[in-house]
Amino acid sequence: MAIFTGAGVAIVTPMQANGDVDYEALHRLIDFQVENGTDAIVIVGTTGEASTLSHEEHIDVIHAAVEYTDQRIPVIAGTGSNSTETAIYLSKEAEKAGADGVLLVSPYYNKATQNGLYQHFAQTAAAIHIPVILYNIQGRTGVNIAPKTITRLFKDVDNIVGVKEASGDISQIAEIMHLTNGEIDLYSGNDDQVIPILSLGGKGVISVLSNVAPRETHEMVAKYLAGDTKGALALQMKYMDLIHALFCEVNPIPIKTMMSLLKLCDSEVRLPLVKPSLEHYELMETTLRENGML
Repeated sequence: MAIFTGAGVAIVTPMQANGDVDYEALHRLIDFQVENGTDAIVIVGTTGEASTLSHEEHIDVIHAAVEYTDQRIPVIAGTGSNSTETAIYLSKEAEKAGADGVLLVSPYYNKATQNGLYQHFAQTAAAIHIPVILYNIQGRTGVNIAPKTITRLFKDVDNIVGVKEASGDISQIAEIMHLTNGEIDLYSGNDDQVIPILSLGGKGVISVLSNVAPRETHEMVAKYLAGDTKGALALQMKYMDLIHALFCEVNPIPIKTMMSLLKLCDSEVRLPLVKPSLEHYELMETTLRENGML
């Protein structure tokens, strides 16, 4: 059984003006997500600025999310690293904290071979007992997890159960589903490709959009899975301009800016991320207004 079906939010890590993690704001955001139908919390992933959290902060944020969510919906912890040893350490800590699963991004910067990727994921998964979702995002990591490698891992390692696909390559994603006989739990990693990936047998999306539109993103997936493909497609099309605005600068700068405009949390990000340009700020503000959110 999949860890979740539907829309999981790649939730931001809210921060105070001094850069400290804002745990009170995190609690509010979790409540906001649960109350609006989000199907899972994905904590300290790319959108959660894991790359600039210390290991201690990373683990503390996982603990905070698990404890506060209190089994209302699943919590999946981002525990990937370009060091296999670190990925194993963080994954073990997430399991101890009570996470329902982990999300493992492909090792970045190292540019590992396909065999290196296999060994990295297989050894990390073997160190824990909870389910693992692979995360393929070549645009950030510089390396693509090939469909044959994903299939090999899925067939060889019992607790590797799914993949978050953000390659943008629909042909590659179709090949993954072909090679795994449609049995792998497939999640869209791109908010503009939710419907195409569901049409290939996907279970849902791990979404940035859900931070500001949780109910709508949940409904997009729920409608499709219930057979209302036209209704689901209408929601996908309705929010395309908003989705594009969410990536006018590198994630999570725009989403945190939009959340600040909506008074959900502060827009603070950690260096080397910075606040958006005035041009992009105005674009985000206008897009929110055009969607009736401001």
